[in-house]
Amino acid sequence: MNTATNSRTGRLNGKVALITGAGPGLGGVIATAMAHEGARLVICDINPEALKTVAAQLAEMGAEHLAVCCDVSDSAAVDAMFAQAVQRFGTVDILVNNAARLPSSPAETERRNKHYAYATTSIPRQSLGIVSSLSDDDWLKWWGVNMHGVFYCTRAALRLMEPQRSGKIINIASIAGLSTGSMHSPGYSATKAGVISLTKTAAYDVAGANVYVNAIACGGVMTPPFEAYLATATEQQKNSLFQMMPLGRLGTPQEYASLAIYLASDEHYLVGQVISPNGGMVI
Repeated sequence: MNTATNSRTGRLNGKVALITGAGPGLGGVIATAMAHEGARLVICDINPEALKTVAAQLAEMGAEHLAVCCDVSDSAAVDAMFAQAVQRFGTVDILVNNAARLPSSPAETERRNKHYAYATTSIPRQSLGIVSSLSDDDWLKWWGVNMHGVFYCTRAALRLMEPQRSGKIINIASIAGLSTGSMHSPGYSATKAGVISLTKTAAYDVAGANVYVNAIACGGVMTPPFEAYLATATEQQKNSLFQMMPLGRLGTPQEYASLAIYLASDEHYLVGQVISPNGGMVI
């Protein structure tokens, strides 16, 4: 066991942080980063094997943690998870709504490549035919996790945070909700825009209870889904992607986690803000 974290004096020392979608990837990196800052962790994921991987990392660090397999699109399951968190740690001080469905199916990858080529190549202007070709399932499948899950977890967290008059909620949104950066996936974009709107309305609602609600609107993050896309993309498709980024690269999960740590800390005056690290894709 790494004993370096046993004497915790970090920015989140003693706080209880609940992170959804905390398997390997951005959620897992945020979890371990918050543990380094002294937080006690509740991690949840719908994939039990993914959850075990991050739980093992936290155990190696000597971090206090509770791992809960939970489908955040199920409100009863969310309430049960928060009840377990309270039973173990007494409360929840920080919520990171990271769980999300991502556009990574073969059909979505095909639409992504079509979009990137259209945006970066000199070709005649035309309809891409994306919205008109979507099925009901293409539209409806996004809402359970991406939108309803964020609401269910936020509601459960606020029922603890409002009475204790303190708390931080960080919603992981996307530039898809701010721009046409993910127009190849209209349902994903719509739900991320919904997360941004919920962030602002919830922030106004609960600021008087000293609860801070903010969002991180991610640009490209080098997580397993993006790694899988790049592994199958042609050089031309990769070039089209990176040409859309003034910085010329994807962000690392660690870069995003550092912002999450800041928003979870007591070092700022931010309420209802949407901060977008995106390498210059949206300026």
